[in-house]
Amino acid sequence: MNGMTTSGPTASVFMTDFYQMTSAYALWKSGKHNERAVYDYFYRTPPFGGVYALFAGLRDLLDYVARFRYTPEKIARMRELLPRVEPEFFAWLAGLDYSDVRIYAMREGSLAFPRVPMIRVEGPAAPAQMLETHLLALCNFPSGIMTNAARYRVAAGDDKILLEFGLRRAQDGNRASHYAVLGGFDGTSNVEAAGILGEAPKGTMMHAFIEMFSRLGDIKNPMLKRVGGAGIAENFTDEVLEFRRLLGYDNTNDGELAAFIAYALAHPHSFLALVDTYDTLLSGVPNFACVALALSRFGYAPVGIRIDSGDLAFLSREARRIFRVSDSAAGTPVVCSRAKIFVSNDVNEATLWALRAQPHEINGYGIGTHLVTCEGSPAFNGVYKLVAHGGAARIKLSDTVEKVTIPGAKDAYRLIGGDGKIILDLMVEAGFPAPSPGEKVFARHPFIEGKRAHIIPTRVIPLLDLVWDGRIVAALPEPQAVKRHAEAQMEFLREDHLRPLNPTPVKVSVSGELYRSMHELWMREAPVPTLQ
Repeated sequence: MNGMTTSGPTASVFMTDFYQMTSAYALWKSGKHNERAVYDYFYRTPPFGGVYALFAGLRDLLDYVARFRYTPEKIARMRELLPRVEPEFFAWLAGLDYSDVRIYAMREGSLAFPRVPMIRVEGPAAPAQMLETHLLALCNFPSGIMTNAARYRVAAGDDKILLEFGLRRAQDGNRASHYAVLGGFDGTSNVEAAGILGEAPKGTMMHAFIEMFSRLGDIKNPMLKRVGGAGIAENFTDEVLEFRRLLGYDNTNDGELAAFIAYALAHPHSFLALVDTYDTLLSGVPNFACVALALSRFGYAPVGIRIDSGDLAFLSREARRIFRVSDSAAGTPVVCSRAKIFVSNDVNEATLWALRAQPHEINGYGIGTHLVTCEGSPAFNGVYKLVAHGGAARIKLSDTVEKVTIPGAKDAYRLIGGDGKIILDLMVEAGFPAPSPGEKVFARHPFIEGKRAHIIPTRVIPLLDLVWDGRIVAALPEPQAVKRHAEAQMEFLREDHLRPLNPTPVKVSVSGELYRSMHELWMREAPVPTLQ
């Protein structure tokens, strides 16, 4: 792999919390640095008030692991940061790599549910522990963005175009654009991210461009060649003004019309106008109609309009009405009527659900701030927890049950029913036999004794595959394959899992053996209080 595929900065060994370094020295000092440890990466609470997440960031993580080295320059800096440690520690650090570590992971773009490991790391305690901050930094943000994008896709519906416009507002612009597209968006305005994805960037014109024109005389060269013509340019402005007279749109803003003409002359094959600079219905939409009809007469197909303010549903309906009236008056019934109507203006997930509940003529959305900042769940709560050490399962206890870890190295399987939907995710102790399709499986709630069931799955999907064994050992899918996989994953969810209010949680269970070993360990490790 040649750098981060999302065009973010290549992660440095110093892109970490200082306690990773102090803990590494303490492990080395105590002789525990080479003892075998197992860590799980998972999340506790689904983001955005939903019941699922999409896992992302694996390629970036493996890129970091493959490049991991403490160079002489880094060692020199470490000596400054830890001036009182033994010199032999730095010699050990200089030779440290991930050649003795194994990483198991879900396929990028996979559905993930609470407590089910998305990644399992096995290896010497020190390097496995030192991976924590990097793993969380490289996987949490992409997983949050990809999940948010998938939720926007569900809210908008499969028939709408979704474009990501959030580069100027995102905390991590390139990765936000990248994973928004992988999560279900149709494109991005981010030129670099689009190039990495192998796509053309998407965008429209700016309000500032329109405001730079005050009158029709601002058009310096009004000439345009007709498609399939003799190659002789003709006066395009005259054609636009002819339609303006025909349609009776004489009171629109002249500067805006001039800007639309200038933009159409520059981009006749992809003309999409921003129509709300002065007045959407009294000026912007009629001006677009005049230019669109003239473009059609020259042999070009106009794309449509974007509305960036106001009552989006109402304005879209009225714009479509004006388009139909314009086509009828011009005698060209399909030019404006087939134009696409895009809207923006701080659209969020709630806006999309609200628009689905009322009539509108919107074909697509340009979405920025609320998507890329993950409104509602700005921090994906993935955690990295020790679950085994020295060949023994380890458990973290808490007064809050949600924070109790499920101990031991675990494999995870997705059990699918006859309807093609998820029955539950099942965790079993690593190395134990996998459940088989058509055979009865005993599944238990990890913490509630009375919740248990026998499951007969139609299909069983292993969730964790070995991706790193001293080197990358799995073929990592390219971005478009990740996107297709994420789309296919969403088909496993029922409608009640996807609804915006009170969605039904997806069941997460453990095998009977894992339940017993977990609760036996819990009882051994938990102090027994003495009450007086």
